[in-house]
Amino acid sequence: MTPPTGPRLTLPEGFLLGASTSAHQVEGNNVGSDWWAVENRPGTFVAERSGDAADSFHRWPEDMDLLRELGFNAYRFSVEWARIEPERGHVSRAAVAHYRAMVLGALERGLTPVVTLHHFTSPQWFSARGGWASPEAAGLFAAYASVAAEILSAGVRHVATINEPNMIALMHTMIRRLNSGEQTGSGAAAFDPSTVEPDAEVTQSLIRAHRAAYEVLKAADPGLRVGWTVANQVYRAEPGAAEVAEAHAHPREDVFLEAAREDDWIGVQAYTRHRIGPDGPLPVEPGAETTLTGWEYYPEALGLAIRHTAAVVGPHVPVLVTENGIATGDDERRVAYTTEALASLASALRDGIDVRGYLHWSALDNYEWGSYRPTFGLIAVDPRTFARTPKPSARWLGALARAGEIPDGAPAAVPAGVRSAG
Repeated sequence: MTPPTGPRLTLPEGFLLGASTSAHQVEGNNVGSDWWAVENRPGTFVAERSGDAADSFHRWPEDMDLLRELGFNAYRFSVEWARIEPERGHVSRAAVAHYRAMVLGALERGLTPVVTLHHFTSPQWFSARGGWASPEAAGLFAAYASVAAEILSAGVRHVATINEPNMIALMHTMIRRLNSGEQTGSGAAAFDPSTVEPDAEVTQSLIRAHRAAYEVLKAADPGLRVGWTVANQVYRAEPGAAEVAEAHAHPREDVFLEAAREDDWIGVQAYTRHRIGPDGPLPVEPGAETTLTGWEYYPEALGLAIRHTAAVVGPHVPVLVTENGIATGDDERRVAYTTEALASLASALRDGIDVRGYLHWSALDNYEWGSYRPTFGLIAVDPRTFARTPKPSARWLGALARAGEIPDGAPAAVPAGVRSAG
């Protein structure tokens, strides 16, 4: 593969350029989590179980060694609540020690750890008590955060409380429909998420939990930078659909961005765009290139998501891109997509938006919530031997990280119809 050529932007000092994973998707055998229970119950809608995943619970030193050798300076990973508190009130000291070792291991390798406390999975006991719909949720999560503070004290500066709370609120609605028999057919895969309204009570519960955890973490270490990450949908209003797009977007994205206005940073996670017409969401246009997840190939979504997020949260909250990538078996398309995405980030930087880092999704090919088919990784993983093989995209992006540069391009204009918050 011939690396792309073209103009480069020198990154600000301290800019984080690395990759991300999440515990359930790479560790393997997360047997105490609610997702493990769903995957393994009779008649489950889940096509593939996570199983051993990438065995990163045991192989994390190898993963971090690779990231360092490739040239990256940051690694985002999550700690698993179900391992740390397998029963309510019972803390596994071994799990705490394990994740502290990961933090220290990252620092020893020159990787800045960005740690997420909740990445979709919860302990089975928490979900059995109602999960995020329970009035106890905020207090239970804050108690977990107080334990996690011991892990973070090993040298973490950036922590995300909850990953994509807007997707969690959406999943609660989907699960409720499944459990009530309202939805039949092939299970969760039969849902079109754009037609599902996020659970409003769960939304408020997640915001309360985030705020409670924020207070706990800041009390433990006032220097800790606390935020959360949002799945940015890049809603594009077709002509005459601006008000419809705004109404569609607020409960699905903007309410979670608004809740971050007092945070230390906000995580942007963008992959594609979503078109909204006068009657609501529209499908991908015929003939448009799509990825292995069925999403439209639209790398400039990253820059648009950064701009919209910054406009909603305000200029005093720095942006950290915590996920961006493409599900493809063609690594040249991964490089092409990432080149365009980074150019849109460069445009935002040149326009004065405070972006502190870019963490690619994902470091490894991993378990994508029901299937191993969508390959997002910079590093391939053999499912039988767990051998890691960096792809050309990993060496290309790592070389950029080592040089402190990203692809640059002409100033990007915001396409007509894309929402721009004031």
